[in-house]
Amino acid sequence: MKTMNNAVIETRPQFVLERSDFNRLIEILHEKGYQVLGPRLRDGAIVYDELESGGDLPAGWTDEQDGGTYRLKKRNDEAIFGYAVGPHSWKKFLHPPQVRLWKARRKDLKIEVAQEEQPVSKKAFIGVRSCELHAIAIQDRVFLQGPYQDPFYKLRRQNAFIVAVNCGQAGGTCFCVSMRTGPKVTDGFDLSLTEVLEDVRHYFVVESGTELGAEVLAALPHNAANEKEKTSAEEVVKNTAAHMGRAMDITDIKGLLYRNYEHPRWENVAARCLTCGNCTMVCPTCFCMTVEDTTDLEGEHAERWQKWDSCFTTDFSYIHGGSVRSTAKARYRQWMTHKLATWIDQFGISGCVGCGRCITWCPVGIDLTEETAAIRGSEAPGRKEDPHGNGNT
Repeated sequence: MKTMNNAVIETRPQFVLERSDFNRLIEILHEKGYQVLGPRLRDGAIVYDELESGGDLPAGWTDEQDGGTYRLKKRNDEAIFGYAVGPHSWKKFLHPPQVRLWKARRKDLKIEVAQEEQPVSKKAFIGVRSCELHAIAIQDRVFLQGPYQDPFYKLRRQNAFIVAVNCGQAGGTCFCVSMRTGPKVTDGFDLSLTEVLEDVRHYFVVESGTELGAEVLAALPHNAANEKEKTSAEEVVKNTAAHMGRAMDITDIKGLLYRNYEHPRWENVAARCLTCGNCTMVCPTCFCMTVEDTTDLEGEHAERWQKWDSCFTTDFSYIHGGSVRSTAKARYRQWMTHKLATWIDQFGISGCVGCGRCITWCPVGIDLTEETAAIRGSEAPGRKEDPHGNGNT
């Protein structure tokens, strides 16, 4: 441990794994019984899917992202992690899009209900970015740290091995620096990697964050990192931090949105928003869900399913008499205000990690960094009052 500016910073030993030995990491995880998941090319994007070997990784590919825009492009090198985040997040493996909760069958005059057994396998995540680690930590608060725990999420979380990656390239819609969630990983991982490409050398600077991570590292060919290699890894992260595609001023972000529930900007965004829900589906922290019951035509069999839901649907806020949020304005305002403001009241932290997915995958390129800047820019300097009665800000 070392102290800097009165803050305690943990220093971990750093090692070097050569690119030629990287595939051995995947082999070891398979040998330990893990289903290995990581980035691979599919359907014109870099998505998270099962990896059979190192050959499945998107070596030599990158992505170009902007509002409503995503394109793959060849790199001029063979970087494995030389891309930003894609449409998938690790949420799909820890909090799956749909889960059957129970099934029931009519037998004679009785109803037999069988609770669903959730088969939980060991999964290793390869290439988890810092913003995504923060997103997983936020979902941990939602599913594990409140008065009620999700037992299936807990099992999946306990059986996950995380190989994190310090970002070597910022995406066009990334703003993790603004949200203080990246690009360098700090905790929440078993192993962390920084990919370094030099003229004649390609290697990774590695740190272990857990005993299990150290055990896996010990099985890999590796050497202690020298000062030059450590400095090279630090420069990779510094360069990424200096080239964010977006930025957002989060100064009193909660108060800003609380003061502006009736701001005309909400009408402006509503005129563009398709209420498709893409932003909620790609968001790594959104956790809203619904429960659906299904039956067969004969009424002999029934099932209950838990599925992802979105606050952009009219049914989401439907109660007796109609939907509470029947307009696009109300639904977008609900989403952005919850993500950046009321989430803080609810969980003590922002619900946004600055990954930029909601900007990239919005069909019309709506940008929450632009929306917050427009609202902030319209406020006159001077006295501002919180409508919740918390005084001046």
